[in-house]
Amino acid sequence: MPRDASFHAGLFERLPCVDDCAHEDEGNSLRRSSLSHLTAVSGANCAIILALVLAVTAACGLGRRWRFGAALVVLAGFVVLVTPEPSVVRAATMATIVLLAGAMGRPGRGLPALALAGIALLVADPWLSRNYGFVLSVLATLGLLVLTIPLARRLRRWLPAPVAAVLAIPLAAQLACQPVLVLLSPTLPAYGVPANLLAAPAAPIATIAGLAACLLLPWLPWLAVPLVWLAWLPATWIAAVAITTAGLPGSSLPWLGGPLGVGLTLACTAGILTMLPERRPGRRQAVLRIVSGAVLCLAAGCTVGAMVGTGLGRAAVFPANWQIAACDIGQGDAVVVRDGDQVALVDVGPDPALLTGCLGELDVDRVDLLVLTHYDLDHVGGLDAVIGRVDTALVGPPENAQDARLHAELSRGGATVAQTARGDHGVLGGLAWDVLWPVRGADELATGNAGSVTIRFEGRGVRSIFLGDLDEEAQSALLAEGPIGAVDVVKVAHHGSGDQSAALYAELGASLGLVSVGADNGYGHPTRSLLELLRSAGTALVRTDRDGLAVVAPTGAGPAGARAGAALRVWTEKVPGAG
Repeated sequence: MPRDASFHAGLFERLPCVDDCAHEDEGNSLRRSSLSHLTAVSGANCAIILALVLAVTAACGLGRRWRFGAALVVLAGFVVLVTPEPSVVRAATMATIVLLAGAMGRPGRGLPALALAGIALLVADPWLSRNYGFVLSVLATLGLLVLTIPLARRLRRWLPAPVAAVLAIPLAAQLACQPVLVLLSPTLPAYGVPANLLAAPAAPIATIAGLAACLLLPWLPWLAVPLVWLAWLPATWIAAVAITTAGLPGSSLPWLGGPLGVGLTLACTAGILTMLPERRPGRRQAVLRIVSGAVLCLAAGCTVGAMVGTGLGRAAVFPANWQIAACDIGQGDAVVVRDGDQVALVDVGPDPALLTGCLGELDVDRVDLLVLTHYDLDHVGGLDAVIGRVDTALVGPPENAQDARLHAELSRGGATVAQTARGDHGVLGGLAWDVLWPVRGADELATGNAGSVTIRFEGRGVRSIFLGDLDEEAQSALLAEGPIGAVDVVKVAHHGSGDQSAALYAELGASLGLVSVGADNGYGHPTRSLLELLRSAGTALVRTDRDGLAVVAPTGAGPAGARAGAALRVWTEKVPGAG
């Protein structure tokens, strides 16, 4: 093989190290499996694209520097095309370092390239150190560089060499990233490694076909369209794997959060590495294995205990006759009202995945009545979670074409969409509902927060009102339209902002106020003035940032409209005050 060609092949083998895997001396089988089972998509895509560019330019007879110059240009275009997300920038920076080293005749090693790329990016933008995407990208790369070959060596004691090599790659990335992942969500992904193994072979096909389609579409659309369909097939497979594994029982195992969770995860990672077999373990290794086994048994016992205990404990205290449930979906609104098998949903929150999780917890498959109070993202962003599952949707007046498109999506999903206003009414099982705001035919049409659809439910011993994001002026105008009467439950307006009408809350006299709010939201919600206002009105507070999912049920202990919580039973996902 000519020297340039051999260098090109060597660079191609090292390019996966830009994001992932190889120590150069372990053998070709591990490198080949690394290429087809990459778990960090950004670096894998960079490796695939650059390998193609280098192969094409080499076939055209270009010199080494021209080849690497072309690769850098394509790499820059690729970053622009896929948008410069932190993980993409990190992968591209490492690829650039490897390419420049290759152009100067020096081997591009993975760990030095990762270190240099990390330092350069953090110097350019120190805030990347607080970006989870960047941190996880670096950790995945580090894990693949450091852990892949030791894991493969140890797994070969139990498994055939090709299987061990393939399994070591996603396992290394998972072990490296898990301590940070528990900070994002205190759970363990039970099927993360198998899902990566199933999805990874489709990534190179999707990358190559998708990029080719993007480049050809402006000039040769007749050729680009088949490539789009070709890219769609592996992309659909990847999505199907993700959706299927996420929906399997026990897909997320409970785990400690915060610093304790990180520490336990690190201890278990060390335990796993220690427990894997080695040749001729000495006395020290035997002691370490015993300690590691004890740690792993303790962690497994706690996990199983948490799963069983949480399930049994929740089943014992969760009110089967619940009527109102405020979903914990961050800084946004999504509140379910139910009577029997009839369900209403007031707003859908900011994220379809969060809403899907909440509806799954509540065993809600279909929504009979959807109310979109207004069109801010924190109230309509999760709409995709219920498209095709809604019978009737009540909406306010659209402010622009984007709002109108939401109506069209609901209609295409089979929903009857009606623009609502004061005076509209109906029933939901044994509950009566009526719309109090906005006012139809008003001289000045209220939109945005001030135009939030305000709806009241009554029946089964509970009277409730949902204020959307009404501001103080709109609340005062609502009160001026006529008496509302006392209620048991009020969904507090605008996540507990300070822009509230004390007169309205005094009129409502609710025994319970639900505040749907995100933890550390940056707005200071709920505000001190709102908390004082609720105390003055005699309204107890439940807030999703501290209490999690909150469920309200009638107790049957008092007449409808009884005050001070006499007719209400409240269940919260978290222990009050523990958050």
